[in-house]
Parts: sequence; C-alpha cells; structure tokens
Amino acid sequence: MRPGHVLRAVAGSYPRRRGGLSGAVEAAEAPWLNARVHRWDEATDLLAQSVIGYAVERLKTPKDPTWGARPADDLAAALDGAISPGGLGGHRALSLFRDVLMPACRPMDHPLNLAYVPTAPTPAANLFDLVVSVSSIFGGLWEGGAGAIAAENQALAWLAELAGFPATAGGCFVSGGSAANLSALVTARHLARGRSSGTNGQRWRFATTAETHASVHAAARVMDVDVVLADPDDRGRMTGAALRAALSASGTDGMFGVVANLGTTNVGAIDELDVIADVCEELGLWLHIDAAYGGPALCAPSVADARRGFERADSFGIDPHKWLFAPYDCAALVYRDPQLAADAHAQHGAYLDAIDRSEWNPSDVAFHLSRRARGLPLWFSVATYGTDAYTEAVESTLDTARRLAAEIEVRDGFRLLLEPQLSVVLFEVEGWDADTYASWTVSRARAGTALVVPTTWQGTTCYRICIVNPLTTTEMLSSVLDDMTSYRAT
Repeated sequence: MRPGHVLRAVAGSYPRRRGGLSGAVEAAEAPWLNARVHRWDEATDLLAQSVIGYAVERLKTPKDPTWGARPADDLAAALDGAISPGGLGGHRALSLFRDVLMPACRPMDHPLNLAYVPTAPTPAANLFDLVVSVSSIFGGLWEGGAGAIAAENQALAWLAELAGFPATAGGCFVSGGSAANLSALVTARHLARGRSSGTNGQRWRFATTAETHASVHAAARVMDVDVVLADPDDRGRMTGAALRAALSASGTDGMFGVVANLGTTNVGAIDELDVIADVCEELGLWLHIDAAYGGPALCAPSVADARRGFERADSFGIDPHKWLFAPYDCAALVYRDPQLAADAHAQHGAYLDAIDRSEWNPSDVAFHLSRRARGLPLWFSVATYGTDAYTEAVESTLDTARRLAAEIEVRDGFRLLLEPQLSVVLFEVEGWDADTYASWTVSRARAGTALVVPTTWQGTTCYRICIVNPLTTTEMLSSVLDDMTSYRAT
C-alpha cells in the first residue's frame, strides 16, 4: 500500500456503530470522557438554548447603529475576573458578552454603515456559519473534510466560471484578501524562480499602483521583494500604457508579476485589465487580480465591458465577506493552474507523509495548513437562494450607487469627484474643511445616523460611501445628504 493511502485504510477500519464507544470502554479506557468541560448535562442543555436563542435574536433584531468602540479601561474593568479558576458559568459569561462586549462592537452589516467596505451576510449564510462552527470540520485536507471541501470547491467553481477561467481552475478559501494576495504572489515568485537562470543582480519585484490595497504592499515586505509603481490615471486606474512605461523605466530583470485591480478600495477603480494582460503575456509575467471588494461584480452583466480581460489572469482573490453576503472571515483564492500553487505551498514533513495528495487538499494551495471550512456559509447561501438572486442583489447595490452619484451631481453644495465604476461614490461637501468632515463623522456615528468616513482623493479631503448592502436604499442616502446640508448650514 502506498503511504499516501494509509489514512484512508485506517479510517475505513473502524467498525461503524451507532452510539459510539460502549459503556465498558468509556469507563475502562476513556475516563477523559467524564471531563467537566466536555460533559453534556442539563446545565449545558439550558446554556445551548440560551446561546441559540441569542444567536437568532441577533439575526432578527435590527442592529443598533450607536454601538461601537468603548474605552479600553472600561472594557478591562468589565472583564475583570471573567477568567478565573472556578469560571463564571455559561449564562453569566453570555450576559457579559450580550450586555457589555457586543455593544462595544460596530454592527458592520447595518444598511447605513457606509465606510471602508462593510458586510451584509444573508440570513442563510449566518445561520450556516453556526453549523460550520459546531461541526468541528478540519478543512485543510481531503481526508479530514472531504464533504465540506467538495462543497467549497463547487462555490469556487462558480466564481471561476463567472471569471471566465477554465474548468480545471481551482483554489481555496482563506481568511481575507491579505492572505489571498500574499499566497498568489508567493506562487508567482516560485514559478519565476523555477524558470529563471538569474536576475542579473536585481531583487525580485512585481508591479502595481499606489492605489492597490495596502495588503499588496505589505505582502512585498513580508516576501522581501520590491514594488515597481505604475502611475494611475485620473480615475485611479492602472493603464496598460502606464504599466509599460514603469517596466521600461525599471527594466524587467527580477520582475515576476503584476497585481491589477477589479475595484480599488478607495475609489472602486477597475484597472485596464485587457491591455495589462497583453503586457503580462508578452513579458511572461504572472497576472494576479485583487478583486477582494470588486470581484462580486463578476455577477453583474452591467459591468461586463469594464471587466474585460479578467478572464486572462493567472489568479484572483475575492472576499465573499464583503459583497457576496457571507460572514467574516472568507476570501476566495482561485488559480488558473492550481498545480503551480501546490508546487509553491504544499507542506512536507514526516508527520505529513500519510496525506493523500491525489485528492484536493486546500492546505496545499495557500500559506496555511489548519483551516476551518470558511467557504461553506457562501456555498450554503448560494445553494439556498440561487445565483440569479446574487446577480439581482449585486446589481441592486450598483444601481443604488449610480442613483446616489446622480443625486449628488444635481444637489447644491456637493460635488461628485468621480463617476462610480462600481459601488464606491466619492464626493465633496462644498465649504467643508478637514475638521468639519471629521466632526460630522464622529457626531453622526455616535448618534447612529450613519457611518461615513472621510478619505482623500488627489490631495483633497472628501467623503467616500461604499454600498454593498441591498438593504441600503436611495431614500436612506438622501437623508444622509440632507443631514450634511443642515450641518453645513449651522
């Protein structure tokens, strides 16, 4: 028998018995089963009802937009003694969380949380996250989580199909866009090292723009590689011409890849993907697309022209916990040729020799080993509602963003800075300085009116609204603009 099939044989050798170990075995061989922390008794049953009841309450009850960070000293005082030799008991611990800790967390899925990139998980996705959490699935290896991984792979295949990737594409779910970008870039460099006879003294490098998410630049520091910056155009996009100019100025020795964007975080810009893909093809460079925020627009026919060229990438990352309505933490990383990722990332060691690598192991295609099956809530939600519902939901947020931009254009006292390519809207409030932007943001966040955080665009302080929640309406947004008008007048 090959070593790779040891675990299959061992797993198949256990007798299938209803009810598990016999009482004699429990008493004689497994006294740990009586450990207090693992015992299911009447108190645990009551605690389960309370926890599940609270979870359902949280899902059904409108979120309180006044919730948010509290002083660290206050929270430390509230937590004092919570970890103790005897323990608080489950109901007291739950009460502490419900009454003190949870109100100190911002409700990221509130329809008027319009800052950063919010979240908007579906009820089905949130509910199934509970199932994933209690199922104790090891999602790293096929041997431990085949059923879960098969479902995750189906969700990844849907995303790959939307992207125009071949049926042989594959990947895994990681914790977020940072992990996806780093894993893809490590794969790209590994491939370049294998192909290269040397870099002529140049350090390894990849190209992108300053508009690309901070995690991409952080990945360069982690990998100890350099970044060549192409100048973005006046819409925040990397163009093919700018990329060519940057590569011509820097030379291509040591260059192993390009990171382009489908939806930059600050302005929602879509890079000139088709022409960038031409450059990468000519020079033999890996093209990774950071679509952490904007990737769900692959569902939207209205954005088809803007995303042309996406299908030519070597890898991409999408965060379903942003605009694909899954709970934290979930990022889909997809490779055109996943074997290249396995060559770069698969871990080896004496304790791993029994792994069956003839089957799909998510741990082989990113820089992780242990992982929860974090893609299952997305799979369950898409299976529950259908892909048409996802298209409708994404298109509805795009429509809301366009309507908001149109209203800003005709409103006195406001100036639209960019036509939105996706669902980020940038605008100025005329006459406001940086202090006014900051004071409105703080006061309205505390009041629960809305969370809108200022940013800068081409040196100008402005507001940025990011819409990913289908429950966010144009009426709500008009009320926010009304409030800004009133505040400006005082």
